Amino acid sequence: MAAAGALGFVRTAPAAAWTLAAYEKAMQESGRPVSLTDAQFDAIQKRKPAALHLIETYLKAHLGDADPAVMAAFGAVPREYFHYIYSEHRATPGDAYESDPKPWGLGYGSALSDYLGQAYMTQVCKPKAEDVTLEIGTGSGFQSALLSRIVKQAYSIEIIEPLGKAVGKIFAPLGYRNVHTRVGDGYYGWPEVQGGFDIIIVTCAAQYAPPDLFKQLKPGGRMVIPIGQPFKRGQVLYVYTKDAEGKVHSKRDIGVFFIPMTGAIAKTPAPHAAAATEPTPPAGQSEKPASD
Repeated sequence: MAAAGALGFVRTAPAAAWTLAAYEKAMQESGRPVSLTDAQFDAIQKRKPAALHLIETYLKAHLGDADPAVMAAFGAVPREYFHYIYSEHRATPGDAYESDPKPWGLGYGSALSDYLGQAYMTQVCKPKAEDVTLEIGTGSGFQSALLSRIVKQAYSIEIIEPLGKAVGKIFAPLGYRNVHTRVGDGYYGWPEVQGGFDIIIVTCAAQYAPPDLFKQLKPGGRMVIPIGQPFKRGQVLYVYTKDAEGKVHSKRDIGVFFIPMTGAIAKTPAPHAAAATEPTPPAGQSEKPASD
């Protein structure tokens, strides 16, 4: 972990100082022009250290420690750049680094998840410097931006076309050249990526884990996915791991609440008639309860 994290730090180093001018330039290049005063920009930056401390405390309390690579990624990625309501063409950078972490609307029914939940899911994925990742549900792009500061290549799929097309333009202005996005149905994954993925992170609630995602998960890889009914409490974060022989193991983790995964999953029965909210692993899989 330490060696991988150290390599990951190379990618977290900013190409240039993050200033008001740099922020406005990147926003302009991404097709989302915005104007802030120096005082407004400085106020946002002053809240960031407290948010990072909160993330570190949260990870230590729930996972035993805070991965230095995850913390470095959070320190490097400017969250205010991802606060934008796409349906209204309106930037909301003043909402970043709130002291009471919560989801924020992006328009089109999508949301930017709260930063504590994103930190938790990122660390549970155990990203390493040579990993190739796939995110299902690009949303704001923040989750894949985080992963891109640690891993080799980060892929992301968004089913909402206007959101996916707009967010696909935001990474290059930050110099994040290892993020690849497309509009499509994440139910099918991204099979064109040769070799598959070390990590698959699903950032929307699925009624069950899509079979194609297991096929694209490398031996030794892990998939983190919220399982549950749309817009209902009782969703659970599952962590699936594939061993060297290709056998998949599943573990119940924490309770979560995500917007639903849409597309083919709403029309396709769960494999083996598995219960929607309690996925029974198919043949060749095993399940373990979450540990406290």
